[in-house]
Amino acid sequence: MTTQLESFPPLSVAAQHILLALADADRHGYGIMQEVARQSGGKYKMGSGTLYDNLEKLIDQGLVAEAPRRSTKDDPRRRYYRLTAFGRRVFSAEIIRLEGLVREAKLRLGGARPKEAL
Repeated sequence: MTTQLESFPPLSVAAQHILLALADADRHGYGIMQEVARQSGGKYKMGSGTLYDNLEKLIDQGLVAEAPRRSTKDDPRRRYYRLTAFGRRVFSAEIIRLEGLVREAKLRLGGARPKEAL
């Protein structure tokens, strides 16, 4: 399984946000979009086309799966999604990769903040 994680390509920003939104709860599409906006402080707003294109890819890769509806009162057209165990491992590996990138960037920039670097 380690080889599978090492060979997994870096995730897109949209995929990172979707996986983060699903890391603590199953969510439906609109709920994912709301959580992405919340976690980014409104700086990243995901449209439905981007969301569902990425969800399809993440499902095909085995990172996300469709979850059962929460109750019979839920709208039958509403689909819920969840992070799979493999998706959690891939996302954890992605976080480690990004931490390494940030660490290297800080070293190369000498700890300068973006305003100082200009």
